[in-house]
Amino acid sequence: MVKMETAELETDLSLFKYDNLEQLPPRYRDLETEERTERIEAALEELGDDVVVLGHNYQRREIVEHADFIGDSYQLSKEAANADAEYVVFGGVTFMAESADIITDDDQTVILPSMEASCPMAGMAEALQVDSAWAEITAAAPDADIVPITYMNSYADLKAFCASQGGLVCTSSNAHRAFEWAFERGDKVLFLPDKHLGENTAHRLGMEDEIATWDPWDPEGKDAEEVTESDIVLWDGYCQVHERFREDHIEEIREDNPDANVVVHPECRREVVEAADVVGSTSTICETVENADPGETWAIGTEIHLTNHLQRWHPEVEVLPLCGEACMDCNAMRQIDPNYLAWVLEELAEGRERNVIEVASEEKELAKVALDRMLEI
Repeated sequence: MVKMETAELETDLSLFKYDNLEQLPPRYRDLETEERTERIEAALEELGDDVVVLGHNYQRREIVEHADFIGDSYQLSKEAANADAEYVVFGGVTFMAESADIITDDDQTVILPSMEASCPMAGMAEALQVDSAWAEITAAAPDADIVPITYMNSYADLKAFCASQGGLVCTSSNAHRAFEWAFERGDKVLFLPDKHLGENTAHRLGMEDEIATWDPWDPEGKDAEEVTESDIVLWDGYCQVHERFREDHIEEIREDNPDANVVVHPECRREVVEAADVVGSTSTICETVENADPGETWAIGTEIHLTNHLQRWHPEVEVLPLCGEACMDCNAMRQIDPNYLAWVLEELAEGRERNVIEVASEEKELAKVALDRMLEI
């Protein structure tokens, strides 16, 4: 549910989880950079400790330069929970703001500057779609104890579903431990929504021969026998940014820069992960560059804004985008235009809440169970 004070609605709702979307008022659409920066800073000064601004690593510079904390999605949610601020303005995407709402106190309000910032990969595993698939998968393997695991990059209702079926949430850093936890309690794992992270985790555990893929968009492509015989069922979802990387990008980088090292995110394809020097979350990627010796060259296989940040933050290291000019930004993150940030902050300064993210109480309680199970491992 989203609390709003105006009735300006987007008409195309097919890509978005929330059904009420506020458009940016016309007076904010043509702000010049200098004026916008001054107005954001003025609003932040007026709000003081009442607001904390979170900037995901994949956000553009004009967002992160105003952030109190910069980092991974769940890391930022924890920072919000530890803050005393009444308002949490999340420069991220919908599922991130939902996670912040789940773990922050009831008297804290989470705001997403633009409700159009909806992660495509999270949208590849909607709850109703997963409910239907779960019925088919459990029918195909009626004697198996199947434990669902959802990646953090999913909506709150999917996290709640996993909790209700005895499963949990994982991050890209602890996916292997989540798999081990699940196999201690069941016979099979259903992993959603990122097939590449799931496949890379299976390889890490030496279970690469135990994989079946479930394509919810292909009714004829589901093999009940394959599901029955496999220990790991991967949902056919992916991150559009990370799937773009290819093994030949790594070959080209090394040909042009013989001393280059390559670090990629585990949402990349299996062959890309195998060819890289280091694989890890955005935090790992940041730490890798931060700990590099001056003069080293690192090619980064993740969202382009993080690569740009690392170039700026660590000028002593040569930081290169893995696929050069073909590297892309995250379409969902792009929706958090700095003009939206100016708008929601000035509205807060005037006592008006815009684009509040509020997870339903029952869903929130179950989703927190899935998160708590992750924290136990």
